[in-house]
Amino acid sequence: MDELYDRVSGDIKTAMLARDKVALEALRGIKKEFIEAKTAKGSDGTLADDVAVKILQKMVKQRKESATIYVEQNRPELAENELAEAAVIEKYLPTQMTDAELEAAVAAIIAQVGAAGPQDMGKVMGVASKQLAGKTEGRLISEKVKALLAK
Repeated sequence: MDELYDRVSGDIKTAMLARDKVALEALRGIKKEFIEAKTAKGSDGTLADDVAVKILQKMVKQRKESATIYVEQNRPELAENELAEAAVIEKYLPTQMTDAELEAAVAAIIAQVGAAGPQDMGKVMGVASKQLAGKTEGRLISEKVKALLAK
């Protein structure tokens, strides 16, 4: 259950020995989020890997959004650091689906649900979000569903 947590803990030691400041900062951030999730009210003290993946996705998204803001504010050195941390965090995520794989998966879900057009987007998104969680971003799923239902 706590496989990702254990892997991150071990990698913190490796990053410390290698004196890799960017990786160490990112890994400590991951561990902090994991500990908060494990000790949150209503938690049983364990961290399921699917919950850990959601946390990691949120962290990557936050880093990329921050980097975009830094670029807009002409602070490339800060953006570079955020993107470097995002790259470290992404190593712990499952491999992301290619566009072709996503399209095939969404097409199969549309057929499974029996969706006829854009009015069925909610039905399709409910199933797609659950089945494709952790494999790609929700925004990409939404865009693909919208495009396929519009055909």
